[in-house]
Amino acid sequence: MCGRYASTRSPEDLAELFDVDHWEQEQAPAPNYNVAPTDDVWAVLEAVDRETGVVERQLRPLRWGLVPFFAKSPKTGAKMINARMETAHEKPAYRRAFAKRRCLLPADGFYEWQTVPASGSRKAYKQPYFISPENGEVMALAGLYEIWRDPERDKDDPEAWWRTCTILTTEATDAAGRIHPRMPLAIAPADQSSWLDPAHEDPDELRELLTSPAGGHLDARPVSTAVNNVRNNGPHLLKPTEPPEEAPPGPTG
Repeated sequence: MCGRYASTRSPEDLAELFDVDHWEQEQAPAPNYNVAPTDDVWAVLEAVDRETGVVERQLRPLRWGLVPFFAKSPKTGAKMINARMETAHEKPAYRRAFAKRRCLLPADGFYEWQTVPASGSRKAYKQPYFISPENGEVMALAGLYEIWRDPERDKDDPEAWWRTCTILTTEATDAAGRIHPRMPLAIAPADQSSWLDPAHEDPDELRELLTSPAGGHLDARPVSTAVNNVRNNGPHLLKPTEPPEEAPPGPTG
């Protein structure tokens, strides 16, 4: 799975990198070195502009944890941060989004935890690793998004509408596979327009666009267990470190 990641690039950089036509400046997510479920995250998507009727590429914040359109409560989203690429196109919670609402979630890298067995007086613990492209480029994680309306609010109330997202995952390979059996998927630059195009609905063709981040050329390094706490944030979380001698607390949030 992908339960935490880092996304620290500025919206200006992301808008240029992904050739964005419009980006939301209000409530812009801050650089985040410890993105956790239910956080607002930057997403690249294509949608019709209400005023012009033209499809434009947008950079806008979405809440991580997809709330299906049929959900009775937004609390559902906290458990739907990942969707398996093997079944997302047919599962009721994701198939409509897979067909019509696909996005890219820019990331510097993602975190995974590896269990370190007990040794002597030391208890077993989970060591966090930061997995990122060897070349340092931004990953365009493959995502789906959905729009959910709170039935208890008037439809004209802006707070009635929730825009949420999930990350597609597959079996892990390369450096990621040594840490965890699942990993997020990415979309190569040449395929991003096809992935984002809301008129492109063929599930088999869309699945062929899904690739390993950085073409599988990933670096995995142990990092501080400070990332285990969702309240911790900052560039220090990405610094390589030696696994601790004593068992630290496991991930929270």
